Amino acid sequence: MKNELILLPKAQRVLTEFGENLKLARLRRKLSMEQVSERAGISRSTLWQVEKGKPSVTMGAYFQVLFVLGLEKDFLKLGSDDELGRKLQDAGLITRERSPKK
Repeated sequence: MKNELILLPKAQRVLTEFGENLKLARLRRKLSMEQVSERAGISRSTLWQVEKGKPSVTMGAYFQVLFVLGLEKDFLKLGSDDELGRKLQDAGLITRERSPKK
């Protein structure tokens, strides 16, 4: 019996939207599921699961689909503008009470 990965509802919504966006990108490029799955080296059923945002699909399969669709550079943008991370980092900076003497 396979362990089913269970995501928090918000995380599942994000993954589902990501899958839908990949499907829309495929359709805009007028590529069939067979063409994309063949080029990505995955089965059509795996591509179907990717487009449904299934959490059990490997990250590699999602990336292969991005690559076939020419969207792999979008993957590199993830976390590049980490506004929350920068705010947390800045909040943790220690500031001196007085400026240093010259």
